[in-house]
Amino acid sequence: MTSPPGLERLREFVNTRDIEAGTDVLATAEEGTAWLHDRGLLDAGEPLQPDGIERIVRFREIIRDALTANHDAADLPSRVRDGLNEAIRRARLAPEIGARGVAMRPSKSGADGAIGMLLVPMLEAMTSGTWDRLKVCGNDACRWAFYDQSRSKGRKWCSMAVCGNRAKQDTWRASRSGASRQPTE
Repeated sequence: MTSPPGLERLREFVNTRDIEAGTDVLATAEEGTAWLHDRGLLDAGEPLQPDGIERIVRFREIIRDALTANHDAADLPSRVRDGLNEAIRRARLAPEIGARGVAMRPSKSGADGAIGMLLVPMLEAMTSGTWDRLKVCGNDACRWAFYDQSRSKGRKWCSMAVCGNRAKQDTWRASRSGASRQPTE
């Protein structure tokens, strides 16, 4: 099972900030404009304004927090729900009849329209039952977004080889240091 295309783009969006490396592809309005143009989320020739990139970055972190709730199989926190509802209102998402049925489309352009384009596959995934598979890594120093393809939906790390291995090593070290402190008779 692979990530649905809309969720893949949302995963890529969340991963524009690499917490561990300390990098952010959306650090400036110019960089954000280029990233959004490359993915068809912003009309060609339309630049983001500084307040627009701030909304885009804030939205990205709301999505990351929503994916943390997915990781923990928890309800969406109220601040995340409030942020998503505000983004939906600002994008002015509206139903549109197409050749294959109803689709949601943002009525706004610019930053709010780009956010709306990212919200649509999220809302579709929430109604289709695939949303809970999009998660962030359980390693707080990483929080990289990934699509959980496991049958049980129980994957915890972005990569077993990297973050999963680190967690297992940390657990092992903690158990060894606790064992070495045990008094001997």
